[in-house]
Amino acid sequence: MKSWVLCFLLGAFTPSLIFSQGRTPRGTVSGTVVDADDKMPVMQATVQVLSPKDSTMIIGNITDLDGKFSLNAKLGKYLLKVSFVGYKPVFKDFEITRQKPKASVGNIELSSDAIMLEEAVIVAQAPEVTAVADTLVYNSSAYRVPEGSALEELVKKLPGAEIDDDGKITINGKEISKIMIDGKEFFADDPNIALKNLPVNIIDKLRAYDKQSDMAKATGIQDGEEETVLDLTVKPGMNKGWFGNADVAGGTQDRYSAKVLLNRFYGGNQFTVIGSSNNVNDNGFPGGGGGGGWRRQNGLNTIHMAGFNFATETEKWHNNGSVNFNLKNSDIRSKSASETFVSSSSSSFTNAMNIQDNKNLNLTADFRIEWNPDTMTMVLFRPRFQLGDTDNGTDSKTYTFNQDPVFSTDELINADDLTELVPEENIINTIIRNSLSRSNSLTHGASLMYNRRLGKAGRNITLRGYYNVTNSTSEQFSTSETNYFQKTPEEQLEILNRYISTPTKSYNYSARVSYSEPILKNMFLQFSYNFQYKRNTSDNSTYDMPEGWTVPQGIAGDINGTYNDDLSKSAAYDYYNHQVDVSYKWITQKSQFNLGVSLQPQNTKLDYKKGDLDTVSVRKVFNFTPTLDFRYKFSKTSQLRVDYRGRSSQPSMTDLLPIEDNTDPLNIKQGNPNLKPSFTNTLRVHYNTFNVDNQRGCMTYFTYNNTLNSISNRRTYDEKTGGYTTRPENINGNWNIFGMVGGNIALKNKKYTINTFTNTRYSNMVSYISSNEVTTNSDKNITKQLTLGERLRGTYRSDWWEVSLNGSINYTHSRNSYQESSNMDTYQFSYGASTNINLPWNMSISTDLSQNSRRGYTDASMNRDELLWNAQISQNFLKGNAATVSLQFYDILRNQSNISRVISAAMRSDTEYNAIYSYCMVHFIYRLNLFGGKQGGRPMGGPGFGPPGHGPGFGHRR
Repeated sequence: MKSWVLCFLLGAFTPSLIFSQGRTPRGTVSGTVVDADDKMPVMQATVQVLSPKDSTMIIGNITDLDGKFSLNAKLGKYLLKVSFVGYKPVFKDFEITRQKPKASVGNIELSSDAIMLEEAVIVAQAPEVTAVADTLVYNSSAYRVPEGSALEELVKKLPGAEIDDDGKITINGKEISKIMIDGKEFFADDPNIALKNLPVNIIDKLRAYDKQSDMAKATGIQDGEEETVLDLTVKPGMNKGWFGNADVAGGTQDRYSAKVLLNRFYGGNQFTVIGSSNNVNDNGFPGGGGGGGWRRQNGLNTIHMAGFNFATETEKWHNNGSVNFNLKNSDIRSKSASETFVSSSSSSFTNAMNIQDNKNLNLTADFRIEWNPDTMTMVLFRPRFQLGDTDNGTDSKTYTFNQDPVFSTDELINADDLTELVPEENIINTIIRNSLSRSNSLTHGASLMYNRRLGKAGRNITLRGYYNVTNSTSEQFSTSETNYFQKTPEEQLEILNRYISTPTKSYNYSARVSYSEPILKNMFLQFSYNFQYKRNTSDNSTYDMPEGWTVPQGIAGDINGTYNDDLSKSAAYDYYNHQVDVSYKWITQKSQFNLGVSLQPQNTKLDYKKGDLDTVSVRKVFNFTPTLDFRYKFSKTSQLRVDYRGRSSQPSMTDLLPIEDNTDPLNIKQGNPNLKPSFTNTLRVHYNTFNVDNQRGCMTYFTYNNTLNSISNRRTYDEKTGGYTTRPENINGNWNIFGMVGGNIALKNKKYTINTFTNTRYSNMVSYISSNEVTTNSDKNITKQLTLGERLRGTYRSDWWEVSLNGSINYTHSRNSYQESSNMDTYQFSYGASTNINLPWNMSISTDLSQNSRRGYTDASMNRDELLWNAQISQNFLKGNAATVSLQFYDILRNQSNISRVISAAMRSDTEYNAIYSYCMVHFIYRLNLFGGKQGGRPMGGPGFGPPGHGPGFGHRR
């Protein structure tokens, strides 16, 4: 597989790589556009080359993310015009001659236009999205969100953006790993802090791009280790003083919410303090982006958080960091019905009801300290500290059947006598379980990198060291009562009372040296060697607790359990890895080609003790990882990128041991000494283009994954107990393909826009399913699943009104090779409208209405329609609209439900959770704006900052 992928890519792109780019006889003019006050680059400023005779435009473009521009023109004298909304235009003469074909105008400083800021007669509509090279730039003012909204509500409206139930952000299929502000990390690796707490009204632009790794930034050579980030630009003027937000709310059903945000920005320095407390599952405005759809909220959550983030910079030092405290209490109640395929002709059916009371505390501190003693040297230090504590309790009832019980989970669980509903021969088991899990952990680590550029461009040497240490302990208390209906009366009842204690220690150390050397013009070779040592020790002690013992009693006082030597175990794991990387890079003005290989000899040792077993297992393997990355820029707003990566993964050492773990009698685990390593091929293609003149753009993304020798769990089903014996096995045939196309079209006067986002995914999922002791290839179950999705939104914006029509459809086609009765064709579709109206008297109204529907599910209760209506009315008051009172209504029609479905090669499951549905809240928001010097560079716009009676992107008419 890896060979044909490489051949395909090399064959396809070799002609492009050997294409000779001739020198153009035309000259160029280049420069950088910066803000006259803070000297920060101004991106997307309009740069035009004009004829000095009649001021007709010869050529034009916009500045890139660093405010830079470069334009081609014939030899001659010209007039350069640079402009941007909110700034005074700048004109500058320049000349291109044969003797000096490259004209540099240096830094062009734009000064704020005070008249425009105060009178603010702006009629142009800001484009929703533009593209600069491989960066998508979204204009905040082009998206109207309800008064007082947080960043999350704005992101939901971005074309191609999605936020799942766990807060994970994806834009055009790529996951956002960090959120940054003006190029600086904001609370490190937790984007949810920014999503839930940053108010939209401070944001000017959002940029989505692949951020260079620290290594690439230091060496100036791309290494393919980018991470996708969302970089926020605050509105001009806000980087010169204090600004903040305070939001307090109370509502029906004892709902409450409080947030406070205080910022101090000046120059390149940032200081932020955040605090919040709520019991509304961190909901933003009801309906979010107004696109409809099914939103799942698992349980009732109360969240308290506080944090501090800072970034400072001088000529030689660039420092930033954050400290974040989070406490989350969850009351989660769920009921589920699932079908697990156990053979080609039969399934097991499980109905369960769970009540969870969870408490999670987390304290995290991250810092980044960069020192540049001179232009050739960089030292980077990243320390990290994390403290965690959890306390999770669960009560559950689970019933398993060999035939579909037909009745609902509520009817089965609440039945006084189960056999009155279901024949006894169809009941496999019933389990009543109570458990408590406690754990705490302390983690500290750091990385230190030193890079030195050695004179010649591209020649670098880099040294890097890393360590991470984790100490953790966990305790589990549990009682369970299991009735086996298909066993003899003597074997039918099983009661297990257990206490398990597991202290764990983990150590991770590594050292790396890298060297890059330019070999020809624009060509580089890079070599690196990395040594890594990891050690993990755990000591699992299991005790059988006395009859009549309950979980709340714990192990206090004179309660003692009996040590279970057969189930207790200890393990010490030592891992040594040597990694040698060699890569070739070719970089030109328009293209970039990387080809690399990583060689990884590994030595692993496992010392394992369990009962009478005392063994030492040693494994030596050799991993091979090829990489290829090709990029081509057709223009500043159009780019193609293709990359391939292969990686091998080793099975865990415990999976390789010939042992059996029967701690849970219904989930017995076995090892497999014959497991092979798996190898995954990943191919990705990304293309984007954008026309600046008509504000129309298109983005496409494609990815293919194929895993050879995938490690799957072969599950052998026991028809008498309803339990499984699980053994890892290698299996082939697991692959998936994903593609998406997104478009943004601006119509007449840019007031009408259409956004479309189309995606498709095809998955071939393979697993072993059998009730036999020995499985063969005929026991493979193949689930083929095709999903098609389309989201369409049309928007009209005027200076006081915005209305959007939204529609989406998701179709799933699933075929199961084992049981045709499990085949499904399901649809989830929604359509609706949302509007934001700015009224006189500083009042605004926001509302959305959406119809959500499901079709094609076997369970009739899943095929339902929900009409959801949410609304908000807001009133601004005090000087400068510094305060807002808003009344929010969630699910006015009381139709919302909370059901989810999961499908895999081995099972399907439907689960319904408790959640917060219909309620209303009253918010009071106060905005603090204390700016130093002049009031910013561009119009503030947005709720709370614009002139009275108007929303984002336009101003006040006098």
